[in-house]
Amino acid sequence: MDYLYERIAYLRGLSEGLEIEEESKEGKLLVHIIDALEDFADAISDLNEEQEELNEYVDFIDEDLADLEEEFYGEFDDESDEYDDEYDDEDFDYVEVECPFCEEVVYLDTDLIPEDGKVECPNCLRLISCECDDDCNCH
Repeated sequence: MDYLYERIAYLRGLSEGLEIEEESKEGKLLVHIIDALEDFADAISDLNEEQEELNEYVDFIDEDLADLEEEFYGEFDDESDEYDDEYDDEDFDYVEVECPFCEEVVYLDTDLIPEDGKVECPNCLRLISCECDDDCNCH
């Protein structure tokens, strides 16, 4: 940020060195431009300070979140196949049924379908029948 103030000081010194009169139209314009540049430099400096404070605050929040995640999840390894092996989709047989009332497609685990083959649609809550034409073993 100092370079902005140095350049503004240089411009101010240059205008004084050229003996530009502040009472002339051009002199007034030049002085006001230099003053405006100094105001911009002040505003940019304030924004940079606020940004640094926000960055520190975000870092503290990130650290707190990491602590909470570690406390909540423990040291669970995302790349671990242990979880994937326990709950592999191949262990479950699913049936796709379209509800005749709301036309929502519902996926049902064949092990959870009652003997009568009637299940409640999770969308419209009406009973639908799960009857298959092929050999899917679903009742």
